[in-house]
Amino acid sequence: MKKGKILNRAFNSAIAEMGHGDVLMVCDAGFPIPRDGVTIVDLAITQDLPSVLTVAELLVGDYIYEQVIVAEENKLYNPVFHQGLKDLIDRCAVETVPHTDILGKWKNAAKVFIRSGGLEPWGNIVFVSGIDAPAYFSKKGVVVPDFYKDRVAYKEKQ
Repeated sequence: MKKGKILNRAFNSAIAEMGHGDVLMVCDAGFPIPRDGVTIVDLAITQDLPSVLTVAELLVGDYIYEQVIVAEENKLYNPVFHQGLKDLIDRCAVETVPHTDILGKWKNAAKVFIRSGGLEPWGNIVFVSGIDAPAYFSKKGVVVPDFYKDRVAYKEKQ
């Protein structure tokens, strides 16, 4: 049996197909996912099962990301969700952009969509894939640029 928390084959496969800089979105049940040219993993079972944050928690336990983006509307209109995400994310800061950017720029950039059953206002999370910086920069003679020093120093949660 597979080690780790994610047992869903399609979810695992979607993570495995991500490369550095690729965009993955964890979205709520109502997000308008494009139909062509993207991978869709539909985990929605019923209302709020699984929740957006549950899916995000599973993802961050098995995925290297370097950027996380949500709608700035979260701060004002869905602060519990926003704080829950900030508590979960430790590799980088949670950035905010206007919701229209999530529906436009980021939706169009996404390679993979993980659909939850979540009914969260502005409950969509953009993840930009990173690299295993400690592994990449551990070889003798490799110099770590300043902009990678924090990533190289990152320690996984136990």
